[in-house]
Amino acid sequence: MVKNKSAAVHAADALNQGIYKALRILVHLTAAVQFSYGVYYDLTYVKFPESKSNMHNSFGGKFKYLTFINAIMQTVYYIISLINDFVGTNEVAPKRTPTIRKVKDYLMSALAFPVALNVGISFWTLYAIDRELVLPRVLDTVFPSWLNHVLHTNIVVFMILELFTSFRAYPTRSKGLTGLSAFVITYLIWLHVVKHYSGFWVYPVLEVLQLPQRIVFFVALFAFTLCLYLFGEFMNNIVWEKELKLAHRKVK
Repeated sequence: MVKNKSAAVHAADALNQGIYKALRILVHLTAAVQFSYGVYYDLTYVKFPESKSNMHNSFGGKFKYLTFINAIMQTVYYIISLINDFVGTNEVAPKRTPTIRKVKDYLMSALAFPVALNVGISFWTLYAIDRELVLPRVLDTVFPSWLNHVLHTNIVVFMILELFTSFRAYPTRSKGLTGLSAFVITYLIWLHVVKHYSGFWVYPVLEVLQLPQRIVFFVALFAFTLCLYLFGEFMNNIVWEKELKLAHRKVK
């Protein structure tokens, strides 16, 4: 009787693990295909009207937009995650962690999660205040609604799905925040390079801010992004509390 019960428990655990594995692969595959196509479509078919009086100056191309950079980042992350599903490991505390798993965990923790939430929250907040500040109506004819949601909505949706379906080991806080800080500072410098050579700010909202206001805006953006890292770490600790305790015991 005990043996039968034990066998049933093991069978249930195996089934549960199998379901989680299938769900994880489905999330990674769907996200990788979706964001890959979104990047391809945006780069190939979305042509902003050239103008000397708006943010769509040709300097920097699509790579001056954080939305586009983030879409590439998400694509790379989910492709790496999908490869890890087959040749790496998703174990809580493997005896030897493959390099691809280390890259996956760090990319998710330090960049993919906080940047995705930053893009999604910032875009829809400004859109609700005045959409002309981030996506002028004149662009509706060249920037389809479905692509807008892929780049500004689904990035957050899939990050939440990823948080709940894939275990990850967060790096030390200093390493994670250092990587994220380097990325944000680099992008802010890039914004000023684009402004210098094109004569216009990438985002209309920056055009209406005076210098002191822009400084406050950039500082707030930087602080907000770091807070999103801490939020991701906090949520990861809650969602995977049992697994993290198990990993800690194994390390000891």
